Formats: sequence, structure tokens, C-alpha cells
Amino acid sequence: MLSGWGRYPRAACRLIDAESTADAQAAIVGSESLIARGNGRSYGDAALNPLATLRMAHCNRVLSFDSKTGTITCESGVLLADIVERFVPQGWFPPVTPGTKFVTIGGMIAADVHGKNHHGAGSFCDHVASLDLATADGNVVRCSQKTHPELFAATRGGMGLTGVILQATFRMMPIETRLIRRETQRARNLGEVMAQFEQSSGATYSVAWIDCLSGGDALGRAVLYTGEHVGRQEAQASGQPCDFNPPRKSAIRVPFDFPSFALNRWSVRAFNALYYGRARPGTDLVDLDSYFYPLDALLEWNRIYGAGGFFQYQCVFPKAASREGLTKLVEKICEAGSGSFLTVLKLFGPQNGYLSFPMEGYSLALDFRADTQNLRLANELDAIVVDHGGRLYLAKDSRMNAAMLRGYAELERFRAVRAAVDPHRKFSSLQSQRLGL
Repeated sequence: MLSGWGRYPRAACRLIDAESTADAQAAIVGSESLIARGNGRSYGDAALNPLATLRMAHCNRVLSFDSKTGTITCESGVLLADIVERFVPQGWFPPVTPGTKFVTIGGMIAADVHGKNHHGAGSFCDHVASLDLATADGNVVRCSQKTHPELFAATRGGMGLTGVILQATFRMMPIETRLIRRETQRARNLGEVMAQFEQSSGATYSVAWIDCLSGGDALGRAVLYTGEHVGRQEAQASGQPCDFNPPRKSAIRVPFDFPSFALNRWSVRAFNALYYGRARPGTDLVDLDSYFYPLDALLEWNRIYGAGGFFQYQCVFPKAASREGLTKLVEKICEAGSGSFLTVLKLFGPQNGYLSFPMEGYSLALDFRADTQNLRLANELDAIVVDHGGRLYLAKDSRMNAAMLRGYAELERFRAVRAAVDPHRKFSSLQSQRLGL
């Protein structure tokens, strides 16, 4: 029985472990239908295929690294956590990172992950120099933005439907310390935090936590965090350590599934009031782990939502429609009383790739327990997203319908490439079947 990180839905799958790229090619040739799987951190059913789910986590070698340029070539099963642990001490950091380190490089490409710097740096695949893709016949194609560019554009964000990513080359960015200068701002409502985002558009990193249960004049009150990498001189002047050793902290593991009644409008409302009240405006220096990966310190945090699992609802609106769309979305959630502990607002730059999620505008991500009431609410949120020209993130999706795909303007170009490279639709997931991809 397999699931994504949301633990919803679950499916009985024939699991194949690839110990090498040759194993992966053999599995492709020998399977009628399959999908690749990394570390299982997509939230829904994008990496589930009952006939064959090909786990690439054991293909995890770093093949080369250029210490002068920061260019790295690695197999697709390498964890981002291993990249960070190994190369931050050498003064290099990923150019784009999602909110968890426990993802594979192949998964980051398949989802074309974004980070807190999309407005300036784009998504991860904007920094991928090339990738090796095993196609439906088992052959390997090296593609990039210059070589087989249409296949590259379809593979980035294509959720594994063009083939199995075997390895990739990308360039890291230089850093002088592992510290981040974090500026914290509080906003009284949604309009105010969006104004703060615009005023802070020159910041390297920006992200906001949103209170989705505060109504009236406080609708969407928020805490905005911007961030910059700290240089050695600034760290020394502040008295902070200039080495790359991470602070000694022990991760906490959630030991059991929380009962379903633990998450309700009252507990979430109390948490939100505490979080907003404790946020102190100002500037401080924090370790990069606490800025980029705060939830990684809480292992198996998905158990907080109970044995039935949860789903994440992440949408993006075009910039011109973002204010109105987000307002209606938060109003609907507030009215329903289905609060989310983890409500995150980001500012995106332009889109690249056919099924890559970001578009220039604002993205909101919320977590909901997977129950009948919340699934019904999600359908109502879908209507708001569609009415305002938005779309949902495939890497987080576990329940949307095929009509929602019309938010992806390059969908037909993706279909054309997929038909050419995999005419018999060998690469298939429960998600792709549900969405008619």
C-alpha cells in the first residue's frame, strides 16, 4: 500500500526498486505501464501506479562536482538533504529549494519545484543544464533548453509522464555562511501583506504565513518573512559563527496519528492567534534550516492530520486577478471554518515549461484534513480559481478534476510531446488517469 505525503489516497501498487539506471531501463522495457517515484513527497497520487511503481531512491550517486563553478551532476534519486549536507560546508547552496529537503532531484524536476525566490530566480528547472531521460522504449535521451527543448519543456513539471529521469546536471549558488538575514513584518489583512510583497520585490526570498480564519478587517492577516544570505563580514560583525556547521538540534518525531477531532476551527483559531501574536517585527539572523525547512524538524508531521490523511490545496492566480481571487478564496475558507495550520502565500515570477505550476502572480497553499466536508469545500474553491484564471499545483493535487487543467495554457503542447515520445502511454499514474493526461 502506497500513498503520497498526504496519505490520501492510498493504493496497492507493485513496487519495483531500481538499484541502478540499467535496472530502471529494464523495468521500463518489461512493464506495460509504470510511473517513477522518488521519496514519496508529492502529496497525492502522482507517483502511484498499481501495475508498476518504479522507485528511484537507490539511484543516489553524485557523479561529478566542479568546485569552481558549482556545477553538479547526480543521479535522480539523490536527496536534496544529502546535497545540502555535503555541499553547504563547501560554500554552495541549491539555486531553488522547496520547503523540505526530503525530496529527490528527479522529483524536483518532475514537479519543477519552486521556492521562496521564484519571483527572482524562477523554478528549479531554470537552473538545470541538462537531464537524461529514459523514454518508453528504454533508450536514453539527453535534453536541455537547447537540445530537444520541447522534450525538456514537457518533462519539467510533467510529473514523470514523458519518461524516467535518470540523472541531471545543475549549477549551485555560492554562499559565504549558512546564515539568513530574516526580516519579519506583520500585516493586518490580505491587502496589506500583498502591498508588503510588492515593496519587498527586490528581496531574494519572501514568503508569508496567512491566518485563514480571521475575518472582517483582519481578513487574511499575515506575517511576511523576507530573507538574504549573510556574508562572512556581516556574520563576524554580528558575533555569529562563520563556519558552516549546523546548530545541534534533534528532530522530533510525531509518534502517532492524531485523533480526527484534534484539528478543528477552535484549535486552529487558537494556534493562528498565538502565531500572529508571537511574530515580532524586526531583523534577525537565523540558520538556513530554520528559514527554508522549518517542518523538517518535525518528522512525520503528516500524522497530525490523522489516519485518514490530508490534502494540500495550492493554487496560483494571475497577478491582475490575485487580489480579488485570494480575497474570495480566504472568505470562503473563513466562512466554512475549515482552517489550515499551514497557509502559505508566495509571489511568483513568469512561467516556464508546459505544465510548470508557477505563473506571474500569487500562490496560496493550504492543508486540509481529507474528509467529506473539506473535499466539498475544495470543489467550491476550484470554482473561484477557474473564474479568476488560476490553476492548481499537480505535485500537491490528489482530488481535482480534468476541467481544472484548462488553467495550463500550454497543455496541448504537452500532450503533443507526450504523444510523440510515448504514443502508447506507458508512463501513467493514478493522477494522470484521473485527469485524462
